Amino acid sequence: MLRDLLSAEEWLITESGLDLGRLNTFETLFTVGNGLIGTRGALEEGHRGELSGTYLAGVYDSYDAAVIDLVNAPDWLSLAVFVDGVRLDIQTCSVVSHERALDLRRGLLWRQTIFVDAAGRRTRLESLRIASMHDPHLCAVRMEVTAENHSSPIVVESALDGYRRNLDRLPVYADGTAFDPDVRWDKWAHSKHLVEVGRRGAGDRLELEMQTIDSRILLSYAASTASPTHEAADSWIEQRSEWIALRSRYALAQGEPLCLDKLVTIHTSRDSPEPGLRSRAALDRHRERGFDACIADSERAWQRLWRDCDCSIIGDPDATKAVRFGIYQLLIAANPHDPTVNIGAKSLTGEGYRGHVFWDTEVLLLPFFVFTRPETARTLLRYRHHTLPAARELAKESGLRGARYPWESADTGREECPIWTNDGSFRFWSRDEEIHVTADVAHGVVSYVDATGDVDFLLHYGAEILFESARFWHDRAEPDRVTGRCSITQVMGPDEFHSHVDDNAFTNRLAQWNLEHAARVYRELSADRPDRLAEIASRIGLQPVEVEQWLRVAEGLRLEIDVADPVIEQFAGYFDRLDVPITSWDENDMPRYPAGYHHFNCEDTMLLKQPDVIMLLHMLPDDFDRATKLANFEFYEARTLHKSSLSPAIHAIMGIEVGDAARAVQYFRRSAFVDLADNQGNTHEGIHIASAGGTWQALVCGFGGFRVRHGQPHFDPWLPDQWQGIRFRLHWRGHAIDVTVEHGAVTLTLDAPADQVVQVCVAGSPVRLVAGEERRVALA
Repeated sequence: MLRDLLSAEEWLITESGLDLGRLNTFETLFTVGNGLIGTRGALEEGHRGELSGTYLAGVYDSYDAAVIDLVNAPDWLSLAVFVDGVRLDIQTCSVVSHERALDLRRGLLWRQTIFVDAAGRRTRLESLRIASMHDPHLCAVRMEVTAENHSSPIVVESALDGYRRNLDRLPVYADGTAFDPDVRWDKWAHSKHLVEVGRRGAGDRLELEMQTIDSRILLSYAASTASPTHEAADSWIEQRSEWIALRSRYALAQGEPLCLDKLVTIHTSRDSPEPGLRSRAALDRHRERGFDACIADSERAWQRLWRDCDCSIIGDPDATKAVRFGIYQLLIAANPHDPTVNIGAKSLTGEGYRGHVFWDTEVLLLPFFVFTRPETARTLLRYRHHTLPAARELAKESGLRGARYPWESADTGREECPIWTNDGSFRFWSRDEEIHVTADVAHGVVSYVDATGDVDFLLHYGAEILFESARFWHDRAEPDRVTGRCSITQVMGPDEFHSHVDDNAFTNRLAQWNLEHAARVYRELSADRPDRLAEIASRIGLQPVEVEQWLRVAEGLRLEIDVADPVIEQFAGYFDRLDVPITSWDENDMPRYPAGYHHFNCEDTMLLKQPDVIMLLHMLPDDFDRATKLANFEFYEARTLHKSSLSPAIHAIMGIEVGDAARAVQYFRRSAFVDLADNQGNTHEGIHIASAGGTWQALVCGFGGFRVRHGQPHFDPWLPDQWQGIRFRLHWRGHAIDVTVEHGAVTLTLDAPADQVVQVCVAGSPVRLVAGEERRVALA
């Protein structure tokens, strides 16, 4: 049985029984992917009400849509079985049993369903599915069909389906309106992004070529479907517009399993000038090696990934599984080979936020990749350099120099945030005012270089980003010539409940940080690499006098903290807003909106959607002492509604850091299980990938106590009583450190070439790690 190929239970996310209302959620959870391709966990034969989709990194199109979409690409998965003319699906037949399992360790999706048709014929379908982590252009599915109580003729239809549409928007209905699961997506407007270029079939091979209408990207699919166990009695090709299928008839004895292997290769004109040739050649290569070899290759690639990325919680297998699920989602979200793409807010698992890229990458996702897969972190940051021309244009539109990164971006780096809500009732000010994203990108650049020592990246990409973002902040800040202070007005901070505010503390301090570090890098390059600095300066027209100007503006943006009252005002006038108490919590013990309030009418209150000042404390841990952190955590935590999935993880980390860990486990679990428990109610739209990154940070940086302070790794852990320990692995300056945290000790092992040494700090004391030597440090 294919089930025997799966890993142990601790690595499996499972579905038992069929719940039509939850199938769209499981389609998200059971996505298989590899950073280039993401295919939602739809049933191979499909069903009415499915929200199926395959998404290809970087394939965007703006034709026939309100804003640009990550295109719902042609479906490679389609594999339907007919028993004596009766199609086996959940609407046509009765389902006797249904089970699925996602194997996180091997990147496999297993499925077994037993159908009974109206004539009483019982047929079992069992399948195994991958998007290869070895060859990211390869997808494959093996299906076994067993006629359990009959010997009726079996026809298998294997198709490539180019008739795909993106969801656009739902018409306005009264609050509380609900639709049956099998028709709810019919109510949406749909966007068309693809036209057929060609299709052909011969023997057991199919080819389909589609092209995006506006962006003109060619998508080339090649597929073969064959049985390694049976010869088909008859086979033929069927075609219609945007669809081609191979139909094969088999004669089976009762109880005899039919095995079918479908291999599909996908290339686009983003990858190659001749994607059709590439897909055909790749298919030939994989057919010759066979399905089992494809599975084995992918499994070996996954083994290497888990060696660097695995985390476990000793004594809490459910939480371990949830953390691993998040890591799996992070690994299938990032393409380490393409610097022109990034990770959308729903990665490659759904159409939520239309596949757009946010600040989530630098703030929530990048730390995971920096400290586990630094080469992937480098590629993600190169996307920001690739889109630097568009960021320059966005700054220029406001009459400013330098570069301003957009709140939402796609393939070109232009601003893609919608202006209005779907019903036109509310304006999205994020696109105009959440300018802090520019400093967040700069923070990601510096954090990556500090952790990796990758000077080459700094010289060729990072320094230019820092200089151009500093120019933007210099021009955007408004100096007061009398006081010498500078203001940044008409902004929105991370909180997002408050627009048009002045001097948001997070924005001002990150802008100041950006200016200071740009100046530091300029000085260091002037001393160490004047030749390279001269090249950059010549290309962007940078003058030495600008650097002094950056520092003057940075000084004017200084953040003053009163020792007597260290609570930082979130923005000018925040303390004058109405202090509305939070009095109600949901079944997950998370705050509800106070009566009469919702996302768009909290402007005049002190309520927060998500951490703002607390996010500042998290991102710049060296800047604030413990008393300041504690005072701000206690003040703002009581006013935060956590209406963003990234919020709980940050509160877990900072709660542990300031010694107020009472709700840390609750916040951690809220983040870790956000999709597995669907506790936001919208997992069907795609994975909350920022929460996956936040969960890793909560475990490693919160409970594991790992922080980079003053350029050195520090460990100051705290474990809840119910956990026995945690294990994780980190990369630092080209070496790996294996970490085990227990209640009484931290054990560190440096995995590096002989004689290599790394200095760290554990609970405030310096520790010298020597390659290959285990160091166990007792905790007070």
